[in-house]
Amino acid sequence: MDRGALFDLDGVIVDSSQFHYESWVKLGEEVGFVMTPEFFRKTFGQRNDLIIKQLVPNATDEQIAEWGARKEELYREVARGRLVPLPGAMELIRGLKELGFKLAIASSTPRINIAFAIEQLNMGGLFDDFVGAEDVKHGKPDPEVFLTAAQRVGAPPERCVVFEDAIAGVIAAKRGRMKCIAVTTTNPRKALEEAGADLIVDSLIEVTPHRVAFLLEGSHR
Repeated sequence: MDRGALFDLDGVIVDSSQFHYESWVKLGEEVGFVMTPEFFRKTFGQRNDLIIKQLVPNATDEQIAEWGARKEELYREVARGRLVPLPGAMELIRGLKELGFKLAIASSTPRINIAFAIEQLNMGGLFDDFVGAEDVKHGKPDPEVFLTAAQRVGAPPERCVVFEDAIAGVIAAKRGRMKCIAVTTTNPRKALEEAGADLIVDSLIEVTPHRVAFLLEGSHR
């Protein structure tokens, strides 16, 4: 059976949290809410509609859709030319591909942002597919995004390893019956442990393709 490696985008492949925060702040200035650093950290990794509903409980569906799209437009403006891969990310992705893993990006971000990151980082041809916010009905911690990505690359959930940094993402991976390697980019080690991550690292430099394969087979090295 094929093995799958499913990567969250923000905080795993790229450290884009500052750009997302800046775009939320700019959106808030335009439409009239305040995004604090604390609220941003708490909700990072969730879908825009869920975040906006918490920020503006009386927002209409039309406003939520319009503001969510505007936030991502602002993000791409802020991030263009500034995106760089996190240490070890590209080496691990290429190594897993050489080892025969099926690769997918599985993210709460819109598909246009995933395509934007692939273009900015010259990752064309590395991934077999990608799943974004429009492809699922339920955001993380629901496992739908990872189950959809696994299905698209033809790998059973129990043969997939998820790479995450968000608490909601780790929970989603475990609910999907997948192994999960968590990076401490945006959350402390203890919180990732409590969420159920199988392996926690400070950087993907610590992870080799063979270590991923061993984890999938139930061994920790």
